[in-house]
Amino acid sequence: MKKKRKSINALREEAARVFNRWVRMRDCFLATGSIHYGECISCGEPFPFEKLEAGHFVPKHNNNYFSEDGVHAQCKKCNRFLSGNQLGYRRSLVVLYGEKRTSELEFENVPFKKFTREELENLKNYYKEKIKELK
Repeated sequence: MKKKRKSINALREEAARVFNRWVRMRDCFLATGSIHYGECISCGEPFPFEKLEAGHFVPKHNNNYFSEDGVHAQCKKCNRFLSGNQLGYRRSLVVLYGEKRTSELEFENVPFKKFTREELENLKNYYKEKIKELK
């Protein structure tokens, strides 16, 4: 019996789930020294880990889906209901990375990247290891 291969979309979702978890853990640790509490990059309010999401600075397309500089912990209100609260997000990015890098991030949504199965598996495994390091 042959094992059914996962679709590219299924692999991307698995890799994104691991990446998003790592983003939230990273940002919690950087903000509070704990992986259990963090701050929203857009509004600066504190939240427990479970209440934070991984918010993309620019609309997520394949090319910026796994952008470590362009994805940060964000509260549900800013991420979903305020369309990312882009002004607050941008201000925080300028403080973190400077104006030049922030401007570069704004253009990450232009080209389109097509991921291979191997790339997605590698991304998933890479961020699983990074999660282990944070724990």
